[in-house]
Order: sequence, then structure tokens, then C-alpha cells
Amino acid sequence: MTPLTVTVNKKRKLITFDWAIKRLLRSKANFGILEGFLSELLKEDITILDILDSKRYLGCRTHTFNCIDLKVRNSKNESIIIEIQYDREYDYLQRIFYGVSKTAIEHMEDSKPYAGITKVISINILYFDLGSGSDYIYKGTTRFIGLHNHDLLELNEKQKQLFKKDSVESLYPEYYLIKINRFNDIAKDTLDEWIYFLKNEEIKESFTAKGLKEAEEKLSIMKLPEDEQKAYEHYKDDLHYQASMFESSFGDGYSEGKAEGIVEGINQTTKNIALNLAKEGATIEIIAKVTGLSEADIKQLLQKSNEQ
Repeated sequence: MTPLTVTVNKKRKLITFDWAIKRLLRSKANFGILEGFLSELLKEDITILDILDSKRYLGCRTHTFNCIDLKVRNSKNESIIIEIQYDREYDYLQRIFYGVSKTAIEHMEDSKPYAGITKVISINILYFDLGSGSDYIYKGTTRFIGLHNHDLLELNEKQKQLFKKDSVESLYPEYYLIKINRFNDIAKDTLDEWIYFLKNEEIKESFTAKGLKEAEEKLSIMKLPEDEQKAYEHYKDDLHYQASMFESSFGDGYSEGKAEGIVEGINQTTKNIALNLAKEGATIEIIAKVTGLSEADIKQLLQKSNEQ
């Protein structure tokens, strides 16, 4: 008798990063997970000092499907905003600009010089395709280029001492757009290992990125208390429901728009045929028979054409 072979799936089911931000990563005991992700993305060792804001920020819509965020302060006194976005927003680029602008000044003390404005880093984890581009990670900064000599504006020595920065670019906000759905699941470096986790809720045994081993240990669904597991399952169901509602409304709108477009296209084609027949000397009666338009509509169409 052939012995029964049992295949053990070594993949550990982990909670999503958005849920971790909501419930777990706000605790100092779990800062190492977030520090690992930020260190891999920003290419420097990041130390988080505290959570700046435990609420949804800057006019963000209240539903979890649309916006989940965390705002922290690192050891360089920079503010880092992390936002996760699931549904499509065509003005999303303007919204993150608004959020960064408010964050930059909200922690500035009154009567202090502008040198005290906080550097802001905006990290946006997106599960929809924002804009047009083939990459899955984009970085945006501010630089000043000479119009005539095409040189890069730099800080002078006094400014470097004042700001404790080496470049003009480092004074201004940085934007990171991570388009999760564009990632092809092939992890070529440690940052890709994090992107793989964000997309698949899975950490492979071969992964070595900072923070991932701690994430694997602390973000296991099975290690959550029973009430947390139930809350998490409810949250996941809610995401599926919201996705379905968005898809349905988008589909209805697309179908209706397509139908209206077809009708409008047919009408315009019919009008063009009527005008061309009139130019060839066809009578209104013949035009009506060919196009199906009423004689009154044809007369009105010809009158508008003559007026133009």
C-alpha cells in the first residue's frame, strides 16, 4: 500500500500591511517592522522616535477602503506619512500634495523662522494604476535647474550649516509612489522583497530584507487574539465588498457611457450622410428615406449647416 503523502505548505498567512498599520505598528514594540520597510525604501537606516498622528489625517475620507495612514517622526526630525490607497482617485497626486503641505507647517512653532519647517516624506502604497508609466516605484523631489547654463542650484556653506543638509533637494518633500499591482512578483533586491510582501501577504524563507523576519513573526494571523482575528476577517470582507461596489458602479457607468457614445456616433454619422446627400442635390424626401430622419429634422440640420 502506497503511504499517504502530506504536502505541508510552508507559506505563513500574514495580515495585510494596512491592518498592521491600523492595529500593530503604532506600538513601539513593533517599530522594527516599519523601520525595516522605511530603511529599504529610503536606502538609509531609519529610526522611528514616535507616532505623530494616530488619526486619519488631512481631510482623508473616513472609509477604510479609501485611506489608511500613519505619520511618524524619525531621528532626523523628519515627518514620514505612509498612506495606503485601494480605489482609484484621478486627483490623487493633488491630494498627496495637499497632505504634505499641511504636514510641513502644522508642527512649526509660531514666531519661528522658516528654517524650522519640517522635511516631509510621503510614501503612498497604491493598489491601482496611477497615471501613465511602466515602473512600479516612482520617486519625486524638487530641484532647481538653470534655464541658460542648465546647472543645478546648490546650497552654500552657510546654508549647509544652518539646515544640516547637503542639497537643496533635501530641504523639500519627497514623494514615493509604489504601484503594487505593477510588480511582477520577481524580487530582485531587498526592497522588492518588501513589495512582494505588500502584494501577496507572504514572506519567502529566502528573504533577507530588514524588518521582514520580525514581520513574519508578529504579523501572523494565527498569533492574533481571537477577537482580533474576527475583526481582521470582517475588515477583509469589507474590502472585498467595497471593491465589488466600486467595480459595479464603474461597470454601470462605463456601459451607460458606451451606449450613449454609440447612439451619439450613429446620430452624427446619419447627420453627415444627410448633409452629403444634400450637397449632391438630393431632395429632402430622398434624404429622409435614406437616413430615416424626419423632413423637419433635415430642414433644421440644413439650416444650421448654412448658418455655420
